[in-house]
Amino acid sequence: MAYVINQECIHELDGACVEVCPVDCIYEGLTKRYINPDECIDCGACLPECPVNAIDATGDGPDPVWVADNAAFFTTALPGRDAPLGSPGGAYGTGTIGVDTPLVASWNEE
Repeated sequence: MAYVINQECIHELDGACVEVCPVDCIYEGLTKRYINPDECIDCGACLPECPVNAIDATGDGPDPVWVADNAAFFTTALPGRDAPLGSPGGAYGTGTIGVDTPLVASWNEE
């Protein structure tokens, strides 16, 4: 996985990162965005566009909690979904997913 979105993105759905992503790999949950690790091409176009510096390169040692959480968005059947999202081939066709991972959902309750 090239890039991970951390807790700074919770409740910050600006979308500038999505607009510049050449492969459409940034998906929108309910309150946070997630980068699909199977679709990201490690181009870095999203980094300077994030208004809250919520995107970390895995080579920079992002918090492993957020690496796992970002991957879980795509590999786990989230509340209200019968199956994992997987790699649908781009966020544009999926629209807003409407749920977050359990970690982000619990973060919202704090």
